[in-house]
Amino acid sequence: MEDILKQIETVVATYGLNIVAAIVILIVGLWLAKIISKSVVKMMLKKNVDATLTNFLGSIVKIGIIAFVVMAVISKLGIETTSFVAVIGAIGLAIGFALQGSLSNIAAGVMIIIFRQIKVGDFIEGGGSVGSVETVGIFSTTLTTPDNKVIYVPNSKLVGDNIVNYSVKDTRRVDMVFGIGYSDDIDKAKTVINRVLNSNDKVLKDPAPLVVVTELADSSVNFNVRPWVNAADYWGVYFYCHEEIKKQFDAENISIPFPQTDVHIHQN
Repeated sequence: MEDILKQIETVVATYGLNIVAAIVILIVGLWLAKIISKSVVKMMLKKNVDATLTNFLGSIVKIGIIAFVVMAVISKLGIETTSFVAVIGAIGLAIGFALQGSLSNIAAGVMIIIFRQIKVGDFIEGGGSVGSVETVGIFSTTLTTPDNKVIYVPNSKLVGDNIVNYSVKDTRRVDMVFGIGYSDDIDKAKTVINRVLNSNDKVLKDPAPLVVVTELADSSVNFNVRPWVNAADYWGVYFYCHEEIKKQFDAENISIPFPQTDVHIHQN
């Protein structure tokens, strides 16, 4: 028993301070990683650096500091870092093959940042999802849907698919189709539609709205109605036009056909 206690005392005397120092380095290092990464983000935001790039670089800085701290802790514990790095390299190579998808997500995240295809706040469609960009992370991009759901889209899936960015341009065209009956007056219907468009101050005058007959369908004469609006006004104008044109057609006795089937009975 005395021999065991002496061995414990020897270990504590030899490695105790190093272990305590390693723990202190780890705690302080993790704290500094958090503080420094936040400071980098704040500094970049003050200089009006794009929020997408800011958050991404903040994450990279934090991971880099943590990696340095881990190496310092290992060195303090007396482990030979040279051989340890070699072992880590071999393990990293094996993990790299196993985690090719994750590594491709990191590469895709870097591409998103460099080419600036999207940024925080943009409303996009990509990777099979639609929503506003909340963050572009190392592995995934976070989207918030109009009904306030959160979607995490892997960066590689986003970059490998078509990206539709609805926020890049200041203006958008609202495409709508309205049908009238074959017995209705085309010029009168066109006048009603233009009147509705002109009554909404969110419809831009330049370029002028387009109202044209584009199809003589099975049961209706179809108009393509294409006003231009500021991007933020898209849905407001879309909803307004559908409701108001229906009301005005009713007031002017212009019919809106709907699919129907005529059944003819022949008696022998």
